[in-house]
Amino acid sequence: MAVALHAGAQAPATAPLAAGGWRGYDETADARADIEQARARAAATGRQVLIVFGANWCGDCRVLDTTMKQQRLKALIDGRFAVVKVDVGRFDRNVDIAQRYGIPLKKGIPTVAVLAADGSASFVTSGGELADARAMGEDALVAFFERPF
Repeated sequence: MAVALHAGAQAPATAPLAAGGWRGYDETADARADIEQARARAAATGRQVLIVFGANWCGDCRVLDTTMKQQRLKALIDGRFAVVKVDVGRFDRNVDIAQRYGIPLKKGIPTVAVLAADGSASFVTSGGELADARAMGEDALVAFFERPF
């Protein structure tokens, strides 16, 4: 069964997750505070901030998150970025944060913003570039994050 990922489509109901199951996006997190903490980590380590906007119901968000934790992409991400994941719920949570960085959620999730040292977005996915992460495969995801931001 295909899962609709675009803002105009209906998302499936979130299935309960087993204890210890995958929880990629904290639905109760204070996203603004998490972003500020990531900015502090990035400044202290000379990395950039990578904000990943997504939701737990989103299959492509889950694939991206899982792939980001695997060897090749994990080494790349850990070396370049302080990562913060922002839950967008059913496109009804933290939408103002996405708008602040120029993220067009209607193009699909997951989507990312890379922040410059001053906190502004130096790069955003503006055309749903990661919204089909399930079909992209590890090589394409590595190539995406290898680019200069």
